[in-house]
Amino acid sequence: MTGSVVVPASLLDEAGDALLADRAADGDARAFAVLVRRHSGMLRAYARRVLGSNAASDDVVQEALITAWRQLPELRDRAAVRGWLIRIVGRKAIDVLRAQRPAVDIDDHDAPAPEGGGPEGVAGANALAGSLDEALRTLPEAQRRAWTLRELGGLGYDEIATDLGLPVSTVRGLLARARTGLIQRMDGWR
Repeated sequence: MTGSVVVPASLLDEAGDALLADRAADGDARAFAVLVRRHSGMLRAYARRVLGSNAASDDVVQEALITAWRQLPELRDRAAVRGWLIRIVGRKAIDVLRAQRPAVDIDDHDAPAPEGGGPEGVAGANALAGSLDEALRTLPEAQRRAWTLRELGGLGYDEIATDLGLPVSTVRGLLARARTGLIQRMDGWR
């Protein structure tokens, strides 16, 4: 980081992901810390969704961030740092699941038929998931983030408020509006 310009912390907080990733790749720990604060809530929510455990998800996110710090100079598209971080968390979470699952010989196990009525059930579930994804995309960013952290991440109102840097009352309002919007858009699935 020889010869780099020192940037005040307040300006780093307002910088885009690409600039922060560039600076972090050059060894700027403060820029990396801003990236971590900005995306850690989503990373934890994603890890919880994959693992179903708070303790394991925190460990996975920590390991992923260590890996990210080491591999950041290799990232070509630094504007895509958020997706890259999510992929690292996903790979680490899958590694944890694989390590926890005992090996079963396939010849000793006859898998039960999936619940949900076979192909029709799978098609219906896929259609529902697609409709929910579409409905979520129509929500404003703040509502979508709050809803994702609450419903997929399992975070409480206080945790969401901390992650998003908002008052709890604002989080409650965002979630209420997100739920109302989703109910209206998903009415055909009732």
